[in-house]
Amino acid sequence: MKRQSGFTLIELIMVIIILAILAVTAMPKFVNFKEDAARAALAGVAGALSSANTVNYGARSLNAASGVPIAYCSEMASAVEGGIPAGYTITSAPIVAGSSVSCTLTSTATAATTTFMATGIP
Repeated sequence: MKRQSGFTLIELIMVIIILAILAVTAMPKFVNFKEDAARAALAGVAGALSSANTVNYGARSLNAASGVPIAYCSEMASAVEGGIPAGYTITSAPIVAGSSVSCTLTSTATAATTTFMATGIP
């Protein structure tokens, strides 16, 4: 006599129900990934601008022919190779040579903002 092995229909339905309950409870954690990604991208662009400021200030301090002059926050975009990505704007606040100010970077897609430091250099 052959012995049959396998799962019954009720066992399979119970497993599907348990998986559905787990999926429903985990779904809210994955829904906000788009917003989190937009905030992380904004922070990444601000970090690139801050790093470009430091490199530009050092290069321009050593040799006035290298780097770019910075008199406004919005001019920081030219300090980044290739400029800033589309969809971001920088405030146009003035920067006195030799001083640092906090500039605001805004994502036009999400209207989220963050700040970065920029140093004025003639």
